[in-house]
Amino acid sequence: MTKKTITRKAFFSDSTKLVAGSIAGFAGINLLIKGQLKAETLKPATTQWPYPYAILDIEEVREKAHFLYWNGKDCASGVFGAFTELLSLAVGEPWTNIPMEIMLFGRGGGVGWGSLCGTLNGAGAIISMVTSKADSTALINEIWSWYTTEKLPSDAANASTYTTQNYVGTLPNNISGSVLCHPSVSQWCLIADKKVSDVERKERCARLAGDIAAKTAEVLNDHLHASFVSTFHDSASVTGCMDCHSKNTLTHMECVSCHSTAHHQTAVSAQSISANAVGYSLDNAYPNPFYSSTTIQFAIPDNEKVRLEIYDIKGKLVNSLIDSNFMEKGTYNMEWNGTNNIGERVINGIYLAKLTTGNYMKTVKISYSK
Repeated sequence: MTKKTITRKAFFSDSTKLVAGSIAGFAGINLLIKGQLKAETLKPATTQWPYPYAILDIEEVREKAHFLYWNGKDCASGVFGAFTELLSLAVGEPWTNIPMEIMLFGRGGGVGWGSLCGTLNGAGAIISMVTSKADSTALINEIWSWYTTEKLPSDAANASTYTTQNYVGTLPNNISGSVLCHPSVSQWCLIADKKVSDVERKERCARLAGDIAAKTAEVLNDHLHASFVSTFHDSASVTGCMDCHSKNTLTHMECVSCHSTAHHQTAVSAQSISANAVGYSLDNAYPNPFYSSTTIQFAIPDNEKVRLEIYDIKGKLVNSLIDSNFMEKGTYNMEWNGTNNIGERVINGIYLAKLTTGNYMKTVKISYSK
């Protein structure tokens, strides 16, 4: 073995190169590891929009949305989550990585603000994910229009057997006339004679979530089969209003969902005839039956908000004669001329005049014959 003599300068020079090389090597490994970890955790999935959709069983979607409503997801996430869960099973990626909780904000019309119904928020979101922008317009219009014109919860919703059974039985249904949570829930509570905190009201919204999820699945299934046919159209009343308001308003909603009377309708105001009422009362209308108009007399003992509404015998709101107006205590006469909220004559039959205040509710029958 041949010995090699190196100088002190050469030793330290070679050692420095070795250490530098080692440091560079470790640094390179660390950078590589960090790069790999970053790529694995932050690189977005390459998913093409619209997302893939598969045919779903309508009743399975209904049950899933109802279940999710009662199990912490409420209305918007309930509808949205019914699709993400079932599509994660039917399709797989990317649905397995989409949290339904992103729609929790939609509950109660937007965390309790009473604006767009959460079920429609969820339906609109899922449609927007699986269809193009151009296609989504007709599909969302179909769902939202259906919501405002159908008696909900539907007969199918009332007949279904659910996994979560906090209330069992048939619930009253009504036509909301609006996509907004506040009038939809409020009108149902008035018809059902329930408070917003009652289990029946919560079950109503759970069944409504099932209804909207099922209808959305039906529409999307038809769209996938290229068999979807739109039935949506603006009503004559909306079209008439937009002739004047198209410059400053964009809406498909019935104007009377926010305004108690339309401009072309002759509004009849209630006039006070007494300021000394002792208690609440709602008297029988006179004349009754009536042919052209009838007078409804009521009394309130305190200054408060009042609703006086006309319903048909099936529970559909016909006319909001007094729409939550603040009125002074007294006795009042209110005239109804046999028209609905958009000024159209109603058909012959039995109608219900309903007085509602914060502490009082009463209904009387009225017979109308042209």
